[in-house]
Amino acid sequence: MEKMIQTIYSEFDTDISVSVNKGKTFNESEVNWLELSKIDGIKSYSRAVEEIVVLRHEKKWVSATLVGVETNFLDAIQVNKKNKNGEYAHLISGVGFIQDPKNRNGLGLIGAGLMQKLNLFIGSTNERESILIYAPKRNVKIRPGKTPFNTDRMFISGSINYNREVNDEKVIWPLENAQDLFRYENELTHIHIDVDERSGLNNEEVKSELQNLLGSNFKVKTNYEKNELIFQTSKSERLVVIVILIFIFILASFNLIASLTMLYFEKKENMDTLKVMGFSAKNIFRIFLYEGLLISGSGMIIGLLLGYLVCLIQSTFQLIIIRVEPITPFPIAFSWVDFFLILFSVAGLSFLFSYFPVRILIRNTRS
Repeated sequence: MEKMIQTIYSEFDTDISVSVNKGKTFNESEVNWLELSKIDGIKSYSRAVEEIVVLRHEKKWVSATLVGVETNFLDAIQVNKKNKNGEYAHLISGVGFIQDPKNRNGLGLIGAGLMQKLNLFIGSTNERESILIYAPKRNVKIRPGKTPFNTDRMFISGSINYNREVNDEKVIWPLENAQDLFRYENELTHIHIDVDERSGLNNEEVKSELQNLLGSNFKVKTNYEKNELIFQTSKSERLVVIVILIFIFILASFNLIASLTMLYFEKKENMDTLKVMGFSAKNIFRIFLYEGLLISGSGMIIGLLLGYLVCLIQSTFQLIIIRVEPITPFPIAFSWVDFFLILFSVAGLSFLFSYFPVRILIRNTRS
């Protein structure tokens, strides 16, 4: 589940995002683009602007976030995989935004949730739906008879399906069109960085180089930091699950204690015979300790094998489905860390719940 959450909330976010510390926008001249492109680990970057706008289609009105980006951003978020019903679904990497020959603007992509709210239909190229975009003017006093909005028309080429937040809020458009709508002259709100995995550098290392280049006027965040609360919650849930499983094992261990106690009293006469034959209390202690470890160890091995078999069947045949948009199979991820965590936790608790009960029984028998 943790891996699924990380995937869902990282797909639309590039590896690193840059924004300004004070205010909303910054001038492109404030960034040394040549030096930025030379930083090791950067695969590509995209200039971007983001603003809250109002969308209108026929009699439907909704608010949304318009994201104006360059072509590299489409590749970074793998838009080809997330666009299910438009022309972008057939693009190869690097093609970028489709231009409408009948319109000076590039075609836009709209979140699946927004598309439903506006009753949009993605049809053939001759039947493209369009929406009106209303963007608030900056530094303008509202006067009677004067509109406080800049308006433009966007023709839709497809919908995107990432997560509920993106689907219900985001609209993607070429950077030039968005800047024209907002009346931004060489102004940006973000820089989106895609890190090259083959470079051997992680996001934090590239972030540090970027921060040194851009200076204190800019804040640089990795995709983890942008969704830090979600990721921390996911890890906390994982820790809670581990604690609950250990608690369940502790409860189940009372069966082990009961079995050893019954076995001890059942074999009491045999122990007297062993003592006559020369067995010490230490040897008898070892017999029952090994018996307890054998019971718990066999249960541990069988449980791990069955558990991983169930996970293998689910990952192969996808029998359990999460029926929430987008419909996906219940996620399974194999981890050696989790395997050894379970192994050592159960082994350690098995030893404790075998050692102390047997020791107490033999001590009480002596007395």
